[in-house]
Amino acid sequence: MDHNHIPPTVRRTYGADDLSTAPSFAGGFINFGDWQGIDLTAPTSEDRVHSQEQLYRRVLRAFPEPRVQLRLAEVGCGRGLGAALALREFRFAAVTGVDIHPDQIERARAVNARALATFPDRLAYTLGSADELPFPDRSLDGVYSVEAAQHFRELTGFAHETARVLRPGGRLVVTTFFSAPGPDVAERLKILLASFADSLDIAHPLDTFTTDLTDAGFTDITTDSIGQHVWPGFDRYLADAVPTSHWSRNFLPAWRSGLLDYHLVTATRT
Repeated sequence: MDHNHIPPTVRRTYGADDLSTAPSFAGGFINFGDWQGIDLTAPTSEDRVHSQEQLYRRVLRAFPEPRVQLRLAEVGCGRGLGAALALREFRFAAVTGVDIHPDQIERARAVNARALATFPDRLAYTLGSADELPFPDRSLDGVYSVEAAQHFRELTGFAHETARVLRPGGRLVVTTFFSAPGPDVAERLKILLASFADSLDIAHPLDTFTTDLTDAGFTDITTDSIGQHVWPGFDRYLADAVPTSHWSRNFLPAWRSGLLDYHLVTATRT
């Protein structure tokens, strides 16, 4: 795998710019958060961290018991805090965080040094990409991805590659924002949101992804809209805590106008 082919905006955002240091992503998990149950009267930085942890918990609860027997990989692990949470709170047999960006893997290993020392055979961080995962065929019980798939240039390769590394009966869980279908949706998102205009984010229609999963050999595919737990809370936090110039508040209007939504997708490998 040639890591020089990281898209330029992805390389910059998660390299020199280090998005995890931005106030909009306080705590370093780098996701918009699951704000269900959080008081939005005056959300604090602690609430922001809690929202990001909650999004991971929503994803990880989608894996069946007994979880202590499951070996998982996280695709697009960033600083690796979610993988460490998965091991610590859900007691999976092993979790490997995978990221295409060398700087993120370096950060993950540094930030989670204590967890790596405590669980040397159960927690790891390694380079890899969504369409070239560093695992043998049928070697994993589960694969998950939290707010990373919007950066993948296409999702067909991701679907087929996760199918390759999952054992029969293994589960894929993905949460991120997907675009609505329609010929002009991608262009309208580019007008509203700089992250789409500069190709940091890609407008992936949800129905296209579920078709990719079916074609790759997945069944029992479910899609749950959780936008109501993501966008209003994140926007409320931005309004109080983040300079207007730093992060666009147009995700909420984009959601309200039906251009995109946040989904939790699960699928089972046949």
